[in-house]
Amino acid sequence: MYHKGESVEDYLETILILTRSMPAVRSIDVAHETGYTKPSVSVAMKNLRQKEYIVMDEEGYIRLTETGRAIAEKTYERHIVLSKLLVSLGVPEETASADACKIEHVISDATFDALKQHGKRYASISKEEKENEI
Repeated sequence: MYHKGESVEDYLETILILTRSMPAVRSIDVAHETGYTKPSVSVAMKNLRQKEYIVMDEEGYIRLTETGRAIAEKTYERHIVLSKLLVSLGVPEETASADACKIEHVISDATFDALKQHGKRYASISKEEKENEI
């Protein structure tokens, strides 16, 4: 199922991830990372600019706006937490990441928060059990 804001969130998340590993990000970098064509990424970047989620300078360098960064960070956090939770359930890492990418767009804030809290409780219980084994 396609979620209305899914591609916007994916693009913003990709830009966020790239900015953490590169000094500057351009549309071509987004195209390489996502595997989308340059024309598709160009249209998406225009859309993101119109929504004021990104700004681009004269040289084509992309910067997330405050709003764009907030959406990107929320999406990225969901991806990381959901991936880790699925892996902890025995799902292979690659499958967990792919599934998390789908779930992160449609899960409610309430359900995500509950899963996040469960993951924290599970992690602390697992840590205690490991310490008791020693």
